[in-house]
Amino acid sequence: MRANIPLCRKLRKDQTDAERKLWLALRNRQLCRVKFRRQFSIGGHILDFYCPEHRLAIEVDGGQHYEDTNIKQDALRTKELCEYGIKMLRVNNLDVLNNIEGVCEEIVKAVTSHLNPFPSP
Repeated sequence: MRANIPLCRKLRKDQTDAERKLWLALRNRQLCRVKFRRQFSIGGHILDFYCPEHRLAIEVDGGQHYEDTNIKQDALRTKELCEYGIKMLRVNNLDVLNNIEGVCEEIVKAVTSHLNPFPSP
């Protein structure tokens, strides 16, 4: 069973403007016909958006993520998620708010680079 379900629900209700705008572009398989979930819990981490089919996480980062302490924490978090086989795509709040088309293009690139999400060994 996934952890942090009550916190995930709270975060869905209290999403930022950038998260809300990106969700409008991702929901209902609107982008690349793939399913995204928002505020999805994996291994003690809560991902802003997650596509299970392609094991792609999207994090919408505000200004606090560019401070030294948070850069190190984000790098550790990314490393831990990579151990689960998850690829991390980080996008800036301002890019989402001011250039949603460009952000969507980056997401499409990330998804299409995983056309075979579970390759044979």
